[in-house]
Amino acid sequence: MASATGSRAADGVSRGQLWAALGWQPSSVQEEQLERLQEQLRHWNSRLNLTRLVDGDDYWIAQVFDSLWPLVPLLTNRGSSSEPLQLIDVGTGCGFPGLAVAVALPQAHLTLVDSVGRKLEAVGAMAEALGLGDRVTLHCERAERTGRRPDGRGRFDWALARAVASAPVVAEYLIPLLKPEGMALLYRGQWTAADRQDLERACKPLLARVVAVDQRHLPGGRGCRHAVVLSPAGPCPGVYPRAVGVPARQPLGTRSGR
Repeated sequence: MASATGSRAADGVSRGQLWAALGWQPSSVQEEQLERLQEQLRHWNSRLNLTRLVDGDDYWIAQVFDSLWPLVPLLTNRGSSSEPLQLIDVGTGCGFPGLAVAVALPQAHLTLVDSVGRKLEAVGAMAEALGLGDRVTLHCERAERTGRRPDGRGRFDWALARAVASAPVVAEYLIPLLKPEGMALLYRGQWTAADRQDLERACKPLLARVVAVDQRHLPGGRGCRHAVVLSPAGPCPGVYPRAVGVPARQPLGTRSGR
């Protein structure tokens, strides 16, 4: 395997430059896992057309870097807790951010949720190929159902969602999954004052609050991204998440969603 500083992570960015920009350095084992993940993604993408982000900048920046940058404080400071973190990726799609996070947090357990069975089967096969099978659990179901499962509701330290739905809808998916001290991470592209107002209105009935909105320009001119972090302000009312399809049809904070 080529060295981290000499190998090319993307079309114009060396691997070393990429990790320096991220502020986290993977071990040699983790870097090899990320390379194998790219190979697995290419393999399954040729069968199922999972994503166009499989080569060069598309993989290393738009997939790996974008999955990990909001979590760098977590990657670099696990604190004194001996308990493995429990994270859930809702709407995992082709496996991001979930699989990248599983590689980067070798003691964590990841639950990956998607309603499309063929995608989730591919993600499961990728996890097994990387040796992550004992730390990755798959649920093929809608997010609304996950939030009502006894092994889902209130069980997670972090709940993640990337490119799933509007922020108020995603908040209703994620907040019920959190432990009292848990955090929800919404990966967003553009983010405006109006977006924040909509989300804050949606958070009120969920008894949640917006604790941070971080902005990052991705390397290689790959655009501006935002990480929106929510936390519970109290126990999420038992009526949330609402029935399958209702959060998307009637987003919280709107007249129809109340």
